[in-house]
Amino acid sequence: MSCEGPGYLGQYLQKNGYAYQVIKIDRGASVPQSIDGARGLVFMGGPMSVNDDLPWIEPTLELIRAAHARSVPILGHCLGGQLVATALGASVHANPQNEIGWFPVRSRTSFPSLAEEFEVFHWHGETFTLPAGTQHLFENDACPNQGFRIANTLALQFHVELLADMVPEWAKQYADEIAKPTATVQGYEALTRDLDQRIKKLHRVADAIYGVWSQACS
Repeated sequence: MSCEGPGYLGQYLQKNGYAYQVIKIDRGASVPQSIDGARGLVFMGGPMSVNDDLPWIEPTLELIRAAHARSVPILGHCLGGQLVATALGASVHANPQNEIGWFPVRSRTSFPSLAEEFEVFHWHGETFTLPAGTQHLFENDACPNQGFRIANTLALQFHVELLADMVPEWAKQYADEIAKPTATVQGYEALTRDLDQRIKKLHRVADAIYGVWSQACS
């Protein structure tokens, strides 16, 4: 979707000297046939499901499997994390409740530069199971599987890539999903409250996660 791009990840990569290319497979671009020359692969979010009958799903899963087999670093955000999980043999299913808004997650294991609990942004109705052999990284009460790692592959259920203008844009684009707030779904005012401060904290989390992942790309 046009409102779901690399966001802060793009800034992070540029700041640290990594060139990158955005491939909009949901808008007709072809899934790359080869990973030759790629120092890493990143998969972003989107409103579709891994389980949808879309022509680019299976080629994307094959690309992830090929990259993982060659130890090419892989990073997935939300839908991207679900694609990674599916490619590695796990499943994606409906979460007991939608999770939309600013909610904390807990680290299940020590992660460099991250506290035991920290706030991130969520927008998902589905979740993944954990592929065999992975290290379970993050959890919360609403969605136990918030992230995992195996070798050079890192998958997240939540979002750390947001820029400040993306939050109100998403809230307007998907207004029907937040029309009736609940304990795990925030309305527009809650989503955009103290936004600049929250985004700064979110980017510190992103720096920690991207820092660990990008080391493998060097």
